[in-house]
This record gives sequence, structure tokens and C-alpha cells, in this order.
Amino acid sequence: MVLAADAVTFIVRPIVEGSWTARNSLPLNLCDVALVIAALACWLPLWQLGVELTYFWGLAGTLQAVVTPDLSVSFPHLDFFEFVVAHVGIVIAAVYLVVSLRREPRRGSVTRVFTITVAYTALVGVVDRLVGGNYMYLSRVPSHSSLLSALGPWPWYIVSAAGVALVLLNLLDAPFRYRTTARRRASR
Repeated sequence: MVLAADAVTFIVRPIVEGSWTARNSLPLNLCDVALVIAALACWLPLWQLGVELTYFWGLAGTLQAVVTPDLSVSFPHLDFFEFVVAHVGIVIAAVYLVVSLRREPRRGSVTRVFTITVAYTALVGVVDRLVGGNYMYLSRVPSHSSLLSALGPWPWYIVSAAGVALVLLNLLDAPFRYRTTARRRASR
């Protein structure tokens, strides 16, 4: 409920304040989509793809945003609370779904999640071009220091980020593949 309320607030507030623009207000950042998917996955934990997206996006991407936030406001501004609740909430949802509910990623989930991420990134890149936006930092690096800042100049940091994402997804998947392999060996 908290994740869903945060998503609605993020979308509705700029409209109510009269500050909505296609360039800055569309919910297109990967964390915006991860927020909605995490809320749905918590409500529908049998939706395995939602669990996998929440787990991998939450721990490989959103956690990085928690560590190096790109915020132009500070506590107690509403944007600060929206950011913290969304990003920390996604990470908590990822851990809850996989650890507490034991909804482990399926075999092939890294390929599936990476493919969805690349396709979504391409779509957002087209929107960025059309509206002059910088969703997912595809047009320029964040103004605050982040992992992207260390991955090279535009557009090369996008390719580097894809490589880092693939490594992180495989690292996050490794414990589950190791356990599956160990179970197979034990049953022989």
C-alpha cells in the first residue's frame, strides 16, 4: 500500500501543483517502473516475473540510487520523502519477496530481466529524444556523483552501465544457481 501510494503521489503531485512537463514528469525512470512492479509483486507474489524484476532491479539498480541519490532537495521536502520511501521501499520489497516469501528467481531470469531492461531502456531513449528529457540518464549523467559518473562520457557510459548491470544480475542470481546445483548433486 505504501509503495502504491508513493507512486500515485509522484504522478499526481506535479499535475496538482501545475509543474507537470513531459520533459521532467513522466514516470519513466527505471525506479518509477520498479516501484509500480514492486507494489504489484507484493500484492501478487505468485507473479514470478514481477518478483524477479523487483529483486534484480531493486538490488542491482535501486540500491545504487539509495547510496548515491540524485536529489536537488533535502529533508523535510516532499520530494525527499517520495524518493526515500520509493527507493528504500523497492529494496525492502525485493528482500521480502525473495527471502521472506522464498520466491526465488527462476532459471533464465537474468537473461529475461536483462532483455526487458534493454528493451525498456531503448523505449525510454526514444521518449527522451522526443521530449528533450533525461529519463534514466540516457542523455547525460546525473548532476550528483553516481556510479554512472565513473563509467565514461556520453554515450559510452550507457554501454558500460549495461555491462555493469549484467555482472550485477549474475552476481545476484549466483546464490540461487549454486543452491540448485547443490540440490541436484545431493539427489544423485
